[in-house]
Amino acid sequence: MESMEIEEKQAPLIEQYVKEASTLTDDSSLSNLIVDATSHPSLFAFSEILAVPNLLQLHGTEKSAYIDLLRLFAHGTWTDYKSNAADLPQLLPAQVLKLKQLSVLTLAEANKVLPYDELLEALEVANVRELEDFLINECMYVGIVKGKLDQLRRCFEVQFAAGRDLRHGQLESMIQTISNWLATSDNVLLMIQDKIKWAETMCEGDINHRKEVKDRVEEVKKSLHSKGGKQHQQGGKQFRGHQDSIYCEFDGEMDYEDELSLSKRRRPPKYRP
Repeated sequence: MESMEIEEKQAPLIEQYVKEASTLTDDSSLSNLIVDATSHPSLFAFSEILAVPNLLQLHGTEKSAYIDLLRLFAHGTWTDYKSNAADLPQLLPAQVLKLKQLSVLTLAEANKVLPYDELLEALEVANVRELEDFLINECMYVGIVKGKLDQLRRCFEVQFAAGRDLRHGQLESMIQTISNWLATSDNVLLMIQDKIKWAETMCEGDINHRKEVKDRVEEVKKSLHSKGGKQHQQGGKQFRGHQDSIYCEFDGEMDYEDELSLSKRRRPPKYRP
């Protein structure tokens, strides 16, 4: 998102300089345009301007160093300028600031944790306080980088950095990096799919197991219910049979002696004092 916002802000500026460069023909005007573009506080991409055919006419002239300067702003760093300062035009303060900002972007491409010592050397800053002020006011506030200053570890942790113009051969490297990332993503996706299938299988097995347990419980309930009913029926038959045997014992008519004998058996015993 941040990268797209920076590109959107730069697009009108790039279009403006490209159109202007396409209409210029004299060397002085072209060199002045290069100085103006490399000094602009909101412009950090120069490859489109560098590709304007009119700029090629500076080669072989006394202004040829300006095309080299534009190329330096497209791909180089402050260290590169210091190494070739004798062959390049002297920079304005705005150009010095711009080239140091671009140097931070180059360092952020390779590492997301930038030690203060490395930044102090690459930017030729006097002390840590000046370095932190530069990173906050000239980089993070401008929006070309986002990160956190870690004073305890003496480093700058990069969370986002705007991209620079592609150097020769860098496109192939980026394509290879993206291809590797896609291959890794495919492998991760396959692993996730395998995990999903395993989870579905385990879930299905759990459902089947629960069903088996439930069916078994129902069978046991039915079996217990069936046995309980049979025992109840058998108990009832035994009770009715016992009643029948009692009635059968006294079946028919009883004479006087039978009644007297039965009455004596039913009387409680008498106790004499």
